[in-house]
Amino acid sequence: MAKLLFVALIVAALWMLMRKGRAERLRPPGDETKARHILGVGSNAGREEIRAAHRRLIAEVHPDRGGSAEATRRINAARDLLIGKLTD
Repeated sequence: MAKLLFVALIVAALWMLMRKGRAERLRPPGDETKARHILGVGSNAGREEIRAAHRRLIAEVHPDRGGSAEATRRINAARDLLIGKLTD
């Protein structure tokens, strides 16, 4: 029983560390650089690359899949900002 509890604690700690790394990317975008960092795209990314990155991230953090609404909002805001910059 003690071994099982120990393994559960290790798994929980690793999960929290992994989520923390993802949370760093999910801060609200204030400028184009932050938005690109959130989506993980380069400065020369086009519309399709931005949309593909958005879809990939939303699949990970969507509330229907156990993610948070806040993370979804930030990812959507980053996509909207970058797509808006392309049309300007």
